[in-house]
Amino acid sequence: MGIAPLKPALAEDAIFAGGCFWCVESDFEALPGVLDAQTGFIGGSAAKANYKTVSKGGTGHYEAVLIRFDPAKISYASLLHKFWRSVDPTDAGGQFCDRGDSYRTAVFPVSARQEKTARVSKAKAEAALGQRIVTPILKAAAFYPAEAYHQDYYKSSKKALTRYGLITRKDAYKRYRDACGRDQRIRALWGASAHSLPNG
Repeated sequence: MGIAPLKPALAEDAIFAGGCFWCVESDFEALPGVLDAQTGFIGGSAAKANYKTVSKGGTGHYEAVLIRFDPAKISYASLLHKFWRSVDPTDAGGQFCDRGDSYRTAVFPVSARQEKTARVSKAKAEAALGQRIVTPILKAAAFYPAEAYHQDYYKSSKKALTRYGLITRKDAYKRYRDACGRDQRIRALWGASAHSLPNG
């Protein structure tokens, strides 16, 4: 589960914060060329991060996803193109129904080349949207994987006691995503260019 300790030759990493990390993991694992994705936390001041501490607030961490991809099959620029169109990059206070620092959007380049690509991509996305994009491009820092039960939550058949009762995690995820209005807002904002969301 999650990211393998040793990555295949020529594989690259991308790190995006796009609100709920289950949703970002779901959207990007479905893309051809993406080898794996891992939910976690990045960008805060605390020495360690886990779901309990980050969700309380005050650590400065973002919920994020570390995406491992094959650049021969999908480029970093293509991932960025899809990222902008799978979030509301005009919202500085969170994403959709999820509010607070941990749900803010951000791009975390892992190299100087990625940073340059990200800045060009952001400018293009802003021009295409016709609105100011507030999503920052920040230097990648330590990435802390989330607890095991958060990995692949969106497709897990394990049962969980949720606000909807005792149901599978994947069913709880689908209900949460729909209730949060994520896909509806993305389509309203981006129109026909919205990232094709597999669970929307």
